[in-house]
Amino acid sequence: MTATQGDLASMSRFIFRAPRWYTSWTFAIVVGALIGFGAFGIDPTGTNFVTDEGVLVALNDAFEGVFFVGIPTILASAGTAWVDQRLGGRLSHNRAALLALLCEVIVVAFLVAGGAIALASETLGAGFVFDVLFLGLASIFALRLLVVTAISRHRPLVAAIPASIQTLAAAAFLFVYSGTLYYLSSPAGGVTDRTLAQAFLFRPEEAPVEISYAVIPADFVLLAVICLIQGVAVVGFLYAIDRPWRANMGVSVLDFVAGFIGHIAEGSTELEDFFEQVGEEAVVPVTVTSFRREDGTEKARWVLPMIHPGPMGEIGGGNLPLRVAESADGLAFPPHATAGHDFNLVTEREVDEIIERANDAYDAIEYGSEAAKSVRTVEGNAKVLGQAFSDDVLLVSTHSPEFADDVDYAVGLSCAAEARAGGFENVLLVDAHNCNNGLQGEDLGHVTPGSERSFDMMQASKAAADALAEADQYPLRMGTAWDETKWEPLDGIGPLGVRVAVTEVDDQRTAYVLVDGNNMEPGLRERMLKALGDRVDDAEVMTTDTHIVNQVEASNQVGEALDADELVRVVGGLVDDAIDDLEPVEAGMATERATVTVFGNDRTETLASHANVMVSLGGALALLVTIGTITVSLLIFLVTSGTLGAFL
Repeated sequence: MTATQGDLASMSRFIFRAPRWYTSWTFAIVVGALIGFGAFGIDPTGTNFVTDEGVLVALNDAFEGVFFVGIPTILASAGTAWVDQRLGGRLSHNRAALLALLCEVIVVAFLVAGGAIALASETLGAGFVFDVLFLGLASIFALRLLVVTAISRHRPLVAAIPASIQTLAAAAFLFVYSGTLYYLSSPAGGVTDRTLAQAFLFRPEEAPVEISYAVIPADFVLLAVICLIQGVAVVGFLYAIDRPWRANMGVSVLDFVAGFIGHIAEGSTELEDFFEQVGEEAVVPVTVTSFRREDGTEKARWVLPMIHPGPMGEIGGGNLPLRVAESADGLAFPPHATAGHDFNLVTEREVDEIIERANDAYDAIEYGSEAAKSVRTVEGNAKVLGQAFSDDVLLVSTHSPEFADDVDYAVGLSCAAEARAGGFENVLLVDAHNCNNGLQGEDLGHVTPGSERSFDMMQASKAAADALAEADQYPLRMGTAWDETKWEPLDGIGPLGVRVAVTEVDDQRTAYVLVDGNNMEPGLRERMLKALGDRVDDAEVMTTDTHIVNQVEASNQVGEALDADELVRVVGGLVDDAIDDLEPVEAGMATERATVTVFGNDRTETLASHANVMVSLGGALALLVTIGTITVSLLIFLVTSGTLGAFL
C-alpha cells in the first residue's frame, strides 16, 4: 500500500453504519419533544412542574413538539425510501431515516439561530424567524438532493422527487397550521364556503402560538424559487467534482461515493459495480500445497493465489482467506501472496474462479513422503525461511523488524523464477506480511520492482532454493492446531483465528504460524519467535492480509487492538498442540493459472489520487457553494419580505 492509497483507506474512519430506521425515528421523536419543551411555552423557571396543571402543560408542549417537528421527519423518512425505490433507487429505509433525522436537526439549528438573532434585535420579529425557517427547509432540500443523487444515481430532476418530501411535508404543516388558507379566501365564494377544505386545510387554532404567524402564499412560491436555486447549485457542484473522473477514468465519482458509503455504512456490495468498470483482466498463478496422512485423508492445505485480498471488508477478494478455508478438506492455510492492491479482485464472484483453479491444482498434485530440513537465508533486510518437499519448495519472506507492506506482483514472480532456477518444479512464495507501522509516514513499505528490497528478496530466495536443492531429504512428519480465538475483526483478527503447522524432518522442527489479520505491529513477530525458541528449531509468523478487519478501521493490524501478551500465549499453546499432533505425512505441490478481473496496473493509485483530491478540493468547494447559496437565499427572503431594512 502506498501513502496515497493509505490516505484513501483512512477515509473510512469518517463513515459509520447507519442505525436501524426505528432508532432514527426514536431520536426524531425525542428531538421533537425537547423542542416542544424549549419552544412552546414552558416556564423557564420550571415552577409550573410543581402542579398537576403544570405537568399537563409540559406534556402538551412535548406533544406539540413531536407533532410539528417529529412527525414530518418520520413521514419524510418513510416516504423518501418508498418513493426512491419505486423510481429504481437504492436508498434504504435505514439511510432515509438517518438522513431525515439529520435534516430535522439542521432545521432546528436554523430556527435556533434565527430566534437568537431576532431576540438580540429590536426590529426583527417573527417574520425574520420564518424567513430563516424557509431557508432551512430549502437547505435540507439541497442536502437531500445531493445525497439521493449520489446514492441512487438518479438524474437530478428524478432525484428531486424523493429529495423534496421532507421540505414538502414541513411546508404542508405550515400551510395548514399557520392559517395560509385565509389568504386564499374570497367573499364571492371561495374556500370560506368549503367547510370540508376548511376543516382539513385551515387549523391555525390548533397550533401553538409560537407558529401562529400567518404565512402568505407568496412565501411558499418563494420557497420553491429558493429550492430551485439551491438545487441548481448542487447540480453544478456535482458536475464540477465529477468531470475529472469521467475525463481521466471514464467513470463517475458518484458511483464510487455511493458504493463506498453503502459498503461501509451498511455492508452492501454496490462498490463492486464501480470496480468492475475500472478493472482489467489478469492471469495469476494459483499454487496449492497439500499434506495428507498415510490413510490418504488430507491433513493440511496451503492455497496461494497471487492476488491481493482486498480492497476492504468482503468486497472483491477481501474475504478470500475464509473462502479458501471453506473449500479445503484439511486445515487450510491461506497466507498472503506477493501482490499489491492493483491485484485486488473487483468482485467476490472472481473468488469462484480462484477456488476452481485451486481445486484443479489440488487434483493434479503428486505426493512424496520426504522433505528437506528448513533453511533461513538473509540478504540485506530480506529474510527467507524455506523448506523443500521432494521437487517443490515453500518460501516465506519477511523484512521484519523493518517495516514492509505489500510486495509487488512482478517482484514475486522474479523471486519465484530465481527459486525455480535451483531445479524446483513448483514454488509457493509467501509474503509473511508481519511487520508494519500502519499508515504512518510517506513510505508505507511497498516493495516495488527496481528497489533495493526487491533485489534483496530475489537473492535471498535464490540462496534458500540453492541450499535446499543440495540438501538431503528425510521422512516428513507434520502436526497442526487451530484456535478461532475470542477476538473479532474489530480486534484485528478474522474468522480463521490462529493456525499452526509444525513440520519435523530428521528431528528438526519448524513452526509456521498463520494469523488471520492484516499485517502486524512492529516487534510482535520477534516476541512470538522468542517465545517459541525452546519448542522448535525455527519458525515464521504470517498473516493472511484479510481485509475483513479493515471495514471500518483503515489500519487495524494484529496487536494494535488486542492484548499482545495473550496472543503470544495462544500461539505458544497451539505450537505445543501441533507438536503433540505430529504424524507421518506425504506432501505435494501444483500450480494452475486463473484468469480474473483485477483493479489493474496503476488503477488503484489513480483511483486513490482522484479520491484524495476530490476530498481536499471538493470539501472546500462544497463549503464555498453552501455559504454562497445560503447567503443569496437569505438576501432574497429579506428583500422580498421587506425585512432587509430592519435587519440593516
